[in-house]
Amino acid sequence: MTAAAPAAAAPAKSGWIFSRQIDLLTFTGTALVSLLLLALARPLGATPHDAPEWSWLVGVLLVDVAHVWSTVFVTYGDRYERRRRPWLYAAVPLGCYALAFALYRAGAGPFWRAVAYLAAFHFVRQQYGWLMIYRARGGERDRLGRILDGALIYATMLYPLVYWHAHLPRGFWWMKPGDFAAGLPTSVVPIAAAIYAALAIVYVGRALVAARRGRIAWGKHLLVGTTAACWYVGIVATDGDFTFTITNVLIHGVPYVALVILYGRAVAAADPASAASLGARLLRRPFVLALALLWTIAFVEELIWDRAVWHDHAGLFGGSFGVDDLQLVLVPLLAVPQLSHYLLDGVLWRRGQNPRLALWFGRGRAAAGPDLA
Repeated sequence: MTAAAPAAAAPAKSGWIFSRQIDLLTFTGTALVSLLLLALARPLGATPHDAPEWSWLVGVLLVDVAHVWSTVFVTYGDRYERRRRPWLYAAVPLGCYALAFALYRAGAGPFWRAVAYLAAFHFVRQQYGWLMIYRARGGERDRLGRILDGALIYATMLYPLVYWHAHLPRGFWWMKPGDFAAGLPTSVVPIAAAIYAALAIVYVGRALVAARRGRIAWGKHLLVGTTAACWYVGIVATDGDFTFTITNVLIHGVPYVALVILYGRAVAAADPASAASLGARLLRRPFVLALALLWTIAFVEELIWDRAVWHDHAGLFGGSFGVDDLQLVLVPLLAVPQLSHYLLDGVLWRRGQNPRLALWFGRGRAAAGPDLA
């Protein structure tokens, strides 16, 4: 992809979000890479209970943290967005800090539990959002299909989360050890599995009927299948930090960065109010330069986290800043980018909240459904 590449989404009813090639690379390709890395875990230095440093570097720093900061390109880095909703973009980080400070003051446990559940909700909603966009791209308008498809994509992620909660403690966690609440009875798991299986059977049956009529929604089916595979393998079938990180983070962060870059290019090409913005100028350059900037910002953020709070990667970031007594102020402050990303996504990718989505997702009813929060 070069700076001159056309910044247009796949046309309505194509069945693809970006294009067949980009979708297969960012969605299916990322999932296959995740599963391949799991198959090669031992040769790559990973064990069920020990994740190598490189997996944290790639999964957390280069993908997870970087994708959080990518939102800045199309919000704070976009002149039109800043002028359209100045109060929103001022209030979100301030409100996030105030809430995070209050939670952390109540205790590190409640704070990290709240962040973990908010993150899980965000990850689940993003996959649901992709599914709804795929339905819109394929021209699927039936209400029953929307309900059934939505229920299945939720089940592909909620069943592993139910299993996780019923089998605590596990060999991994979302944010910190003990962040998810224990106590869910294991008897709930077979019920959740039965609901999941029933929804999957209905989905496959409907897909077969549609295929006999000559309609195969390849993008949607691949999204559902790869989401199911990665969430099941990473949470239920295995029990380790390496497997969870690789399957959970890559399929979440990589497609999102692609969305930001291509949406930002489309808006800048069609809207003079945004074309001169810093974010638009960066996104018009070869995408590797935008990634390099994101990775640099992510590195600086994680350096501060590690030297001020975690002290887990001294070999990469160096020793402690010696400011442990300031964590009441620093931890909520460092959490602001992540929390702001969650909240801004709930507005930015909603058709009713962002009139410029038509420049990317197409006009009219074909634009329905984008909500990646």
